[in-house]
Amino acid sequence: MTELYPEITPYAHGMLEVGDGNLLYWETCGNPGGKPALVLHGGPGSGCTKWHRRLFDPAAYRIVLFDQRNCGRSTPHASAPDTDLASNNTANLIADIERLRQHLEIDRWLVLGGSWGSTLALAYAERHSDRVTEIILFGVTTGRRREFDWLFRGGVAILFPEQWDRLRAALPAADRDGVIVEAYHRLLNHPDPAIRQQAALAWCTWESVTPAWPPAHELSPRFRDPAYALAFARIVTHYVRHYAWLEDGSLIRGAGALAGITGIMVNGRFDLQAPIAWAWDLKRVWPRAQLVIIDDAGHDASAASITQELIRATDQFATGGA
Repeated sequence: MTELYPEITPYAHGMLEVGDGNLLYWETCGNPGGKPALVLHGGPGSGCTKWHRRLFDPAAYRIVLFDQRNCGRSTPHASAPDTDLASNNTANLIADIERLRQHLEIDRWLVLGGSWGSTLALAYAERHSDRVTEIILFGVTTGRRREFDWLFRGGVAILFPEQWDRLRAALPAADRDGVIVEAYHRLLNHPDPAIRQQAALAWCTWESVTPAWPPAHELSPRFRDPAYALAFARIVTHYVRHYAWLEDGSLIRGAGALAGITGIMVNGRFDLQAPIAWAWDLKRVWPRAQLVIIDDAGHDASAASITQELIRATDQFATGGA
């Protein structure tokens, strides 16, 4: 089986209170008696999609999806200007995952995450390795400063100078030679809604360039919803300016906690957001992880060749673990 599994609807869903006034949307799909599997979406701020559900055999898995704080169907939503993101940080997301596991009365589960979701998966698994049966990662990122700087502080701009200059040009003249992330963070929290939306559009236009291979030249369809775009841009810049509250290199140094966990990492050869070197560095310190490199793909996991490998991985683990 290498095609997406058929579309399924959740058999249960709800809102979980996690403190600080936050309610997380969660859903479970597939077989209530199946192998538990948790999906961690990217962004940060993307939210889960129907596509994530279809990576798993619904007869074999109890699939758990949730929208991380302030995005998707979770509330309060980051598109609202008065939504305070102060409590939205990596440590609290890890605590949210544990609270959800306990709420659903799951002992151990497989964890799947892509892009930002791979960083969050690693952070969670290193903290709670006794709760993780296997890990599947794609578009692998490990939360190091050079990884954030590559994408958001001018690194990959050497390949896209025109698009990077466009991102800079959308800022006030005084901010164009400063720290781009800080300038956009300020504009995305401006009291004028027109300024907020203009900043979100410029930021998301930049975010649209690098996932696909060959690269895209238009705004990604997901960003055409202004509320989605604003929430996404606010949450991403919030995390990037703080380097996700992770000590530089800590997830690589802490990979010894994964020694008893089998993993599969899937990365496109031409992933411009998460170059293969990030996954390769992780593989060096995580011997039980297999790295699958897709020669004709970039960062976009909906590419058929990446999707096939992710489904092959979930099929491989369907009968193993708890």
